[in-house]
Amino acid sequence: MKFIRLACLFASLGLAGSAVAADPFFVGNWTFTTAVVAPWADPHRKPDDAERARLMGKTVALKTGEISGPRPFACAKPRYKVTDYGPDMLFQGAFDEMRGADKKADPKALAASLGFAGSRIRTLETGCEIDVHFVDDTTAEVGLNYYVYTLKKR
Repeated sequence: MKFIRLACLFASLGLAGSAVAADPFFVGNWTFTTAVVAPWADPHRKPDDAERARLMGKTVALKTGEISGPRPFACAKPRYKVTDYGPDMLFQGAFDEMRGADKKADPKALAASLGFAGSRIRTLETGCEIDVHFVDDTTAEVGLNYYVYTLKKR
């Protein structure tokens, strides 16, 4: 009987150890699938399309120790932190800045227009140039210049 208890203890420790060793949800390959002009873009100026064209179809690999992909997304030593942002903090606070300039600009409505639901949006701070905001486990969005890019996990 002691042997069975001991075997169960070691088995449960092994399972716990493997759960801890699992990669975070965001690790993997993410492909740029679409881009829309960002809500904060100047409506009187057309954003530069060359960067958007360069990124479409490209892949960003979020790894535990690095981010590889096209610039400016590549990062040799990311410092990941997953947190929940309110809509006002998305895209480095762009929606809050918009509200500061125009009281009619509603961060929650702006976030909803890009597919975000609720008042808390899971965000990956990379410690590099770009933060990643998750619509769900397989869809993320990043803001770069005057575009919001959608990435799909592959």
